[in-house]
Amino acid sequence: MPTARLDDRALITVSGPDAEHFLQNIVTADLDALKSGEAKPSALLTPQGKILFDFLVSRNGTDAFLLECRADIADDFVRRLTLYKMRAKVEISKQEESLVAVSWGTESGASQTDSSWLRDLRFPEASPVRRSYEAETDSGDIAAWHALRVTNGLAESGTDFALGDAFPHDVLLDQTGGVGFRKGCYVGQEVVSRMQHRGTARRRVLIVSGERLPTPGTEITAGGRALGTLGSTAAGKGLAILRIDRVKDALDAGVTILAGDVAVDVAIPPWASFTFPKGVSGEDA
Repeated sequence: MPTARLDDRALITVSGPDAEHFLQNIVTADLDALKSGEAKPSALLTPQGKILFDFLVSRNGTDAFLLECRADIADDFVRRLTLYKMRAKVEISKQEESLVAVSWGTESGASQTDSSWLRDLRFPEASPVRRSYEAETDSGDIAAWHALRVTNGLAESGTDFALGDAFPHDVLLDQTGGVGFRKGCYVGQEVVSRMQHRGTARRRVLIVSGERLPTPGTEITAGGRALGTLGSTAAGKGLAILRIDRVKDALDAGVTILAGDVAVDVAIPPWASFTFPKGVSGEDA
């Protein structure tokens, strides 16, 4: 079973008798549905519904949670969480030494039976991915890990979008279980719920494929119109948050979609439930 150690990740502990209530009231994921042994995507938003921090959340025993995020934003994340603490009986701290490992594949391995491994709920059960915050492992095949993430259409901040610039729907948190639409209020909930019920999400992560994809950050266009920007790339595929109404216009008109000057194909991640809009043009939007 392939493995990789993710040295660019950090762990934040949120513990105490009010830990679950505290997090449930501010983050997008529904923690009531989070089981032991699972790592669920989530985000902390601005009041306007934009993603301030993206992370994975898991239970860590009684009245405690682990939040896995980018190492370079962990201190800011702790400070932001502390601002919301008020009188809640919780302790919030970053682990000084964070060990984050991932494994994937269906062949038998330690992560199949070791209880320290958590199932990453962003990936389908048929292609399981597991994470551990305890297992010692070497660096592993980092390139293969990023290729797996790209192939599955899973965007992460930093490489695929800037924090403060994307809604949860843009990065498919509504598709991966990262937003609880039946839970109570949380920061930015009104905007996210409106997008969900009105079906107004126009930017979505799509999988881009082509020969010799250019560097991340390259603009993607069709007929001179901007569609979005290329993010992570691996093995001839890439991620891009694109205007799906404009992509649909280009596909219907037979207009070539370009990443810089490279012709590319675009596709919805195969596990996603959203579709390209029908009968809606992005000409004037």
